[in-house]
Amino acid sequence: MHTGEITVAFAPELRVFVAQRAAEPIRIDGVSTLGHVVESLGVPLTEVGELTVDGRRVRPSHIPADRESVAVAAVTRPVLSAQPVRFLLDIHLGTLTRRLRLLGIDAAYENPDIGDAALATRSAAEQRVLLSRDRGLLRRREIYSGAYVYSHKPAEQLDDILSRFAPPLDPWTRCTSCNGALHPADPESVRAQLPDSTGRTYDTFARCADCGQTYWKGAHHARLDAIVAEALAKYPDPLAR
Repeated sequence: MHTGEITVAFAPELRVFVAQRAAEPIRIDGVSTLGHVVESLGVPLTEVGELTVDGRRVRPSHIPADRESVAVAAVTRPVLSAQPVRFLLDIHLGTLTRRLRLLGIDAAYENPDIGDAALATRSAAEQRVLLSRDRGLLRRREIYSGAYVYSHKPAEQLDDILSRFAPPLDPWTRCTSCNGALHPADPESVRAQLPDSTGRTYDTFARCADCGQTYWKGAHHARLDAIVAEALAKYPDPLAR
């Protein structure tokens, strides 16, 4: 049922989601909430910051009326939390998962794909922020919280998440394979499990408390160290700023 029209203006950051032309009139039915209208235009509510109607702030539950002018802002960055944020990533974000873990960030990952419903349920059960490039998944009402990952490039994805959530960084403390905690390992206790050349060349090791994987500063360490150094330089501890 058509009961009027409104105009909706989106922040520049949100226009990647929106097919409509700027300020194009949107029909309303007098029943649907503003949150529903915004999502119907392609923008997940996880990406929406302040909503204003004719200059006054409203909630997503607001029922739009004829001739109202709506402004939709993007999420303000950084989003600071009293508790360390924990993430859950979907099947398409494996590289981002490993980079978050490299920085000591709690990042759960489902492989193989367990499906949208199970991901949403785990997000809620474990109070994890669900990271995805799937807008439909982020619209599921049962998720604890969510965030759209804007780029398909891992380096830009990492910047996106670190700038948005400002999580404390503690590099080299998590297993990049399973997310478990790393602890120093006695060289003699791990050398028997390593190739002969590795055991002779390196003398500092760490082992995952959960899966048992052993880590050392091997051939790829310089590349990983560069990722860590860049993250620490760009995103220092927010509490120390």
